Amino acid sequence: MGNLWLVLLGLLGVACVWIALALGHKPRDYAQLRDELNTLFYQQRLQEIEEDDAQGIVTEKAELVTELQHSLLADLPEQASRTVTLGKSWVMVPIIVVVIGVSLAMYLKTGGIMQQMELSQVEQDYPQLRERLMNSQAEHLTMGELQQFSLGLRASLQNDPDNVQDWAMLGRLGMVLNNSQLASQAFERALRLAPNDAGLKSDYAEVLVRSPDPQDNRQAQLLLQDMLVHQPQDTRLLTLLAADFFAQQKYSEAIRYWQQLLPNLAPGSAQREAVEKGIEQAKTNAGLQTSQLTVNIDLSSSAKRMLPQNGVLYISVTDGVSPVPVAVKRIPLSHFPLSLVLDDSNAMVPERLLSAQHQLQVRARISRDGSAKPQKDDWFGLNSVARFTGKQSLSVIIDQQQP
Repeated sequence: MGNLWLVLLGLLGVACVWIALALGHKPRDYAQLRDELNTLFYQQRLQEIEEDDAQGIVTEKAELVTELQHSLLADLPEQASRTVTLGKSWVMVPIIVVVIGVSLAMYLKTGGIMQQMELSQVEQDYPQLRERLMNSQAEHLTMGELQQFSLGLRASLQNDPDNVQDWAMLGRLGMVLNNSQLASQAFERALRLAPNDAGLKSDYAEVLVRSPDPQDNRQAQLLLQDMLVHQPQDTRLLTLLAADFFAQQKYSEAIRYWQQLLPNLAPGSAQREAVEKGIEQAKTNAGLQTSQLTVNIDLSSSAKRMLPQNGVLYISVTDGVSPVPVAVKRIPLSHFPLSLVLDDSNAMVPERLLSAQHQLQVRARISRDGSAKPQKDDWFGLNSVARFTGKQSLSVIIDQQQP
């Protein structure tokens, strides 16, 4: 940083000296130069007349000489000399100021001074951010602070390029920051320094599994299968392999690895439920799912007396936790009791299928004007949350009014 300023000041100094020399140089007397040229021309022409007269070519020498003298006098200025000057010394001040201003503006635009200042601040904050990150009792770093810490970590690795732990930390930061390129490059560098580290291989494989590039997914598959030979019951390897095959739409392989993983997971655990949902989703995507929900709907006596003539019946199914439906069906109002079937074709979004749920809650509502949004005094019914086994029947009684 200091060297850059020294170079800049040196260049400005040279520019100012050059301008000073140019402005301080005594200008040439252009009128005097013209007189010298006219005199030279007069002498040369007079010599030619003398030579012509000697050879007898001219007969009116006196008249020619007189005319030449008149021509010379006509070219002489009224003043003996006239000096053209470029300016006075005070003109140097604004010119030098302009040169300095333009130079500073160009440096600020292209010299990276702001980046240098930001990097300097990052390097100052890095030790404190690292201490907070390593201390489990300290306040967690925000996403912005993690981004700043990753910049400081990269700067630190330039001075210590063989630090395996810091390269691994940078890779994991890349995963947290959703920067797959940073994570991949950091883990590759770490693995070059520690090629047999199983933890680094697993982390690198996870980055490749998350990648949208199919080539990265295939590379992850080869790496994970090679590791699984030596660690056949490793839950992380099995999970990553199943996720990798699922991303490649090889659902039967994904199901196989998930089912191999299930015996290692505690019943009722969040991880086991996630794996079971993954299996159901893979079966659905592969066309192997036959889950169906039969809904039986009836009306209370009060609701029967107040049915609208042109009403619409909405059936929505949730998982009993989130209010966002996993399946919805809309049909014109008709006779009751009514029985209908819902399956994955009624899903709201492909990522949340009916077949992937383990518990369900059904809501049936009669809309007077066909609006999907509940209106005041709409009649509805809601059953209690029930476990879903994949194919079963649930009943709902419409007996309440929307407040």
